[in-house]
Amino acid sequence: MDQISRDQVMRLLKIYIIYLILLSFVLAQDYASFAGSFLRMGSSARSMGMGSAFTAEIDEGFAAYHNPASMVFLEKRQVGFNHHFLPLDRRLTTTNISMPLPPTASLGISWISAGVDKIDGRNSAGEHTQYLSTSEDAMMISFAQQIMPWFSAGLNVKILKHQLPMNTMDVAGKGIGMDFGVFIRTKSGANLAFMVQDLNSRYHWKTDKVFERGKEYVEQFPTIYRAGTTFNYNKFYVTADGGIIMNGNESIGYTLRVGTEYSYLDNYYFRAGLGNRRMSVGFGIDWSFLKDNDARLDYAFVFENPAGAAHVFTYAFSF
Repeated sequence: MDQISRDQVMRLLKIYIIYLILLSFVLAQDYASFAGSFLRMGSSARSMGMGSAFTAEIDEGFAAYHNPASMVFLEKRQVGFNHHFLPLDRRLTTTNISMPLPPTASLGISWISAGVDKIDGRNSAGEHTQYLSTSEDAMMISFAQQIMPWFSAGLNVKILKHQLPMNTMDVAGKGIGMDFGVFIRTKSGANLAFMVQDLNSRYHWKTDKVFERGKEYVEQFPTIYRAGTTFNYNKFYVTADGGIIMNGNESIGYTLRVGTEYSYLDNYYFRAGLGNRRMSVGFGIDWSFLKDNDARLDYAFVFENPAGAAHVFTYAFSF
């Protein structure tokens, strides 16, 4: 590629990134108030540091979260541990294990948990009663199949629970949901992917034992349809994806995300990204746990306006 064409590519890339940044602020809407928001917050520090634009990326230790179809391209068993230190006394943790099933399949199991502890409980007179907790949890089982050497499909099945605190008893909503994804690896090294997140995911609530006029009802999660790509330019690795968020037949928002990673000495990584109206930076390092370069430690700083800043730490290793 000559110098003119390189300059043209860089110019087009800059325009594309600026366009995504501007469009994300113009089109993004507030969909965080809908059910299942903890599943849309992100996972690993590497992905968060790159704007969570990982629909078409193979995230070691957390591949199934972004797209279950990507698991078949993991060469070894992967284990990942992730913790978000969030503002407003919130927490979010993820634990995942993924493993190949020869000759062409993969299996994964994940636990995603979010919540708030030490909520000050009060009675009708305003007196302190006890400290309460609320939590949302998803146990996720993932399966992927390589249909062709360059094409795979995958499925997540999620068992969901949302526990709300009450002074007298806890109220819990339970349900099940699914994700479906496809993944394409091109000859040029770029990835292409499509993902449907929270297909028919829901909470089923029963409040008749708590409230005098309680009832049974279903709280549906929004469904996200997104497509993404990745590509290399010199030492910069670029990820990008975009999608639409649907509540039934109604569009309630858009998601546009982009991130980049710079590799230094093949063991150190510096990252930046923008996604879901959040700006982020991060870094990572490959190191040796049991064998050479079989583990990775990552950190991301995410600015959440207006809530504040989040610190995300991830440790992942292969064996």
